[in-house]
Amino acid sequence: MGTFKIEGGKPLKGIVQPQGAKNEALQVLCPVLLTSEKVRVTNIPDIIDVNKLITLLGNLGVKIQKNGPGDYTFQADDVNVGYLETEAFKKEGGSLRGSIMIVGPLLARFGKGFIPKPGGDKIGRRRLDTHFEGFINLGAKFRYNREDHFYGVENKGRLKGAYMLLDEASVTGTANIVMAAVLAEGTTTIYNAACEPYLQQLCKMLNAMGAKITGVGSNLLTIEGVEALGGCEHRILPDMIEIGSWIGLAAMTKSEITIKDVSWENLGQIPNVFRKLGITLEQKGDDIYIPAHTNGYEVKTDIDGSILTVSDAPWPGFTPDLLSIILVVATQAKGDVLIHQKMFESRLFFVDKLIDMGAKIMLCDPHRAVVMGHNFESQLKATIMSSPDIRAGISLLIAALSAKGTSTIQNIEQIDRGYERIDERLRALGADIVRV
Repeated sequence: MGTFKIEGGKPLKGIVQPQGAKNEALQVLCPVLLTSEKVRVTNIPDIIDVNKLITLLGNLGVKIQKNGPGDYTFQADDVNVGYLETEAFKKEGGSLRGSIMIVGPLLARFGKGFIPKPGGDKIGRRRLDTHFEGFINLGAKFRYNREDHFYGVENKGRLKGAYMLLDEASVTGTANIVMAAVLAEGTTTIYNAACEPYLQQLCKMLNAMGAKITGVGSNLLTIEGVEALGGCEHRILPDMIEIGSWIGLAAMTKSEITIKDVSWENLGQIPNVFRKLGITLEQKGDDIYIPAHTNGYEVKTDIDGSILTVSDAPWPGFTPDLLSIILVVATQAKGDVLIHQKMFESRLFFVDKLIDMGAKIMLCDPHRAVVMGHNFESQLKATIMSSPDIRAGISLLIAALSAKGTSTIQNIEQIDRGYERIDERLRALGADIVRV
């Protein structure tokens, strides 16, 4: 396992170009399985999770051509569906949670889709019921091998359009059902659909391939099934989670940073939440400019003076993937913040590492933590720690960059799963970080 060694306490300065969105990439690579024609996708981030999915598509028989950095052409004109029932696939598919989203396209086009219990972050229970209930609504038969934790759906002929009210606004669940429904016979209506920008991008891509999806951007999607889809070209949005990570990093390290080409219209609540922490960020064209916060940043209370609460919610609410960043940034704010992580019950358990560094945090329960900010009157102390998941990993990295002394972060493969060449890009800003 790799390790980062970080000499903290140094302000950084420079310009950052955000990578393509990880969560979007894991969705929009899967529709290549819906057509035999060529599909070109650009701005693909070069990160572990996305590269695993590209390898998985190749092992399924998809022809893959790399045109340049982040630029690939895919053609699924000779898919080996039999690969789904091999031991190699069980191991490969089980290492990546995003692999669940190949099931919808395979079911729609080939009448079957299997997946081992997928991996990913260990952040609590992450149910798959929404995905499979959607497929069953479309007429598929569900299979589950309890011994091997192997899930499957099968259908003879075309799926049948249906009305469904999702039990949760699952982003990946909605994506999977939409990809299955585009080739179904008749009309599918999905209520309580997720409407994150990633899902909107997926729907726009599918429409470019010949699908008929309306209601994009709302929680009510209507899909008129078509008999076949064609090729298209699609460009992935900048990663809003990485953009939020750079904002948090700039504030914590008192750094002057410009984040280029952020697609402001797709950032939702992210700028507002950082501003509530007292962080100054300016819109300059499509860029974000963060000045050096040499005098710190002060948390804004609610109108009645009560403690600021930052919680996650389905889009257009605040994304849960940035709560770990907000928490670490709050450790040096002037004021107190209640972090309420509603979606995952284990995501806040990394706070013990921040407490070891000197942060004042009270973990109320698996979902809530109160952070009492130091206002930079007491610097975090360097320590040795391990990254438990992608977002906690980048949060610990931000803490280490602001801390006094040399910190060591182990298990950095977790960070590499979601952040492209993060150490190189930090060094370009002046950070003292070494990959061991």
